Amino acid sequence: MNDLGRIHQLVVSAGGLKLTFNLEAICMTLIVVAILLAFAVLATRKRDFLPRPFQVLGELFVTQFYQLTEDALDREMAAKYAPMICTLFMFMLISNWLGIIPHLEEPTKDLNTPLGLGIMGFCIAHWAGIKTKGFKNYITEYFQPIFFMMPLNVIGELAKIVSISFRLFGNIMGGSIIILVVSHLCYSLVLPPFLNAFFGLFVGTIQAFVFTMLTVVYISVQVK
Repeated sequence: MNDLGRIHQLVVSAGGLKLTFNLEAICMTLIVVAILLAFAVLATRKRDFLPRPFQVLGELFVTQFYQLTEDALDREMAAKYAPMICTLFMFMLISNWLGIIPHLEEPTKDLNTPLGLGIMGFCIAHWAGIKTKGFKNYITEYFQPIFFMMPLNVIGELAKIVSISFRLFGNIMGGSIIILVVSHLCYSLVLPPFLNAFFGLFVGTIQAFVFTMLTVVYISVQVK
């Protein structure tokens, strides 16, 4: 296998365990973070009553996702969770679009990224449920409608992590595989770039929105 097909990994030994880090996914994630920081600076720099394009785009993201969060939760909880929801969508969006740029890869093509974000949303949703209902009422719901349904209810909650994470991973990875296969089967100058743009822009945007909205729904289910 040549260097182009090799996944660069960092293996760290800690307490008898070997931790393996995908350096490509980490580097791509840092690029996404850098893009988001640059966008934040441009959107908030020299704000004016007549906004500039980056300010317009930033305000569009914030207002739309604040409204969506408020519709799913309420005004008070939207003030807490809307910034996280907006940031999550923007991170997912840039991550899914990154593969359009030559020599760059989507961080979401590594299962650890969507899985980590899915676990984060799961923890936030259940923490919000405990704070809103109290621990006693929260834990009682797992024994509904009959007490021996508790294991199935727990499995159902854990399945949400698998569902939301593997849906995103499967779509992004599947798109990459299709583009790779088509690129090797035909030498067209139009079809592979068209597929790259389709899976990167259209499918990437849809999957980022679905992932974000499912996170909002999970929080809403826990607090109501």
